Amino acid sequence: MIPPLEIAHAAHLARHPKERPMTMPTFTSPLTELPEGARLRSVTGRPAPIAGRTALRVELTDDITAHGTPGVDYVDQATFVELPVTLRTGVIEVDILSRLNGKTDFPSRAFAGIVFHVQEDASAFQSVYLRPLNGRKVNPPTPRDQRAIQYFAYPDWPFDRLRTERPDGPHEAGADIGPDEWNTLRVDIGEAQITATVNDVEVLDIDRPLIPPHSGTVGLFVDIGTEAFFSRLTVSTPT
Repeated sequence: MIPPLEIAHAAHLARHPKERPMTMPTFTSPLTELPEGARLRSVTGRPAPIAGRTALRVELTDDITAHGTPGVDYVDQATFVELPVTLRTGVIEVDILSRLNGKTDFPSRAFAGIVFHVQEDASAFQSVYLRPLNGRKVNPPTPRDQRAIQYFAYPDWPFDRLRTERPDGPHEAGADIGPDEWNTLRVDIGEAQITATVNDVEVLDIDRPLIPPHSGTVGLFVDIGTEAFFSRLTVSTPT
């Protein structure tokens, strides 16, 4: 059953559709290989066949998985493939398939998504990622069923601080997703608003992002216990 709060949110979006600015693709990649100029930050990235495609397989390094510390080396940290493309405002869209990799006892939810506005040395960035094992397709218990997609801002606002200090904020929501299947994540980044769409359904609408807008690179994010595959990336900026 979809929670009443999410039904009301969907109804609001239907009554008040947003007009998105015109954008033009500035970076596209099928992600059948690691893009030239990409930088691996505590992750591995290599092409692999999966579900009828060749995609970029990304997961934490074995050393981080085995010996890392939560909140220092993983869990909303700088664990991503940084790409050689920069934006301030625009759209990032990518297909993601993620699942557990069986390498840790950490309670992973197959975390995978994108980062943007990455600053030098990954000292700050924002992220939107999926938790497919919290998706409604696997019928998780409450409140996990309302935690299938997450926004956070590094380094000051990881998910647990957001839940504690802003429990009614728009930073996470439910979604009709599950593990081991392709999901299309689209993030629209404006000067004062960030929206996230999963499989053509808007699920996050953040009208006051936690970091002021600025230019930075984008990347492909994973977290502990996850094997993630990324395909068909497009980054667009305003025309």
